[in-house]
Amino acid sequence: MEVIKTEIEGVVIIEPRIFKDSRGYFFESYSKREFDEKVRPVDFVQDNESCSSYGVMRGLHFQRPPFAQSKLVRCVKGRVLDVAVDIRKGSPTYGRHVAVELSEDNHRQFFIPRGFAHGFAVLSDIAVFQYKCDNYYHPEADGGISIQDASLGIDWMIDPSKAILSEKDLKHSVLADFDSPFDYADDLYQL
Repeated sequence: MEVIKTEIEGVVIIEPRIFKDSRGYFFESYSKREFDEKVRPVDFVQDNESCSSYGVMRGLHFQRPPFAQSKLVRCVKGRVLDVAVDIRKGSPTYGRHVAVELSEDNHRQFFIPRGFAHGFAVLSDIAVFQYKCDNYYHPEADGGISIQDASLGIDWMIDPSKAILSEKDLKHSVLADFDSPFDYADDLYQL
């Protein structure tokens, strides 16, 4: 696998080595040994999958400490624009984001460390999205930043009039009104 660094330390794009022939293709989507060596040691404990239609926007989500999660995400059918926003108070990249297109064609994966809000927009008719988490889901620790916060400067590649959001995601505050539970000075959130 090739690890592509981004503008924000610790947030990386992963491209697998793909073997193609007349039968189709094969690739190793995850190897703990290689991930720990090339990205960082992480113990993923839960896998999730969602299926969404064009225009669905999910996010920007995170779990509050002590239930914070790192995520390794990929799109196995269709196309999404995937985004990680740094929400670590005191971070030199606080409020900045990394966006990457993930698709069934490019087979890319995206690693989002703890201390980041995560979301995606579906760019194809249907998208099947999978993600590994290094902590279990705790509904009482749910948190979010508004996916529609213009101050973040994210081009979601979706016409706002065609965006489909959940009631929950419509209620998240913008970054300027957000009191982050993540402190960059905490060793857990330095990468």
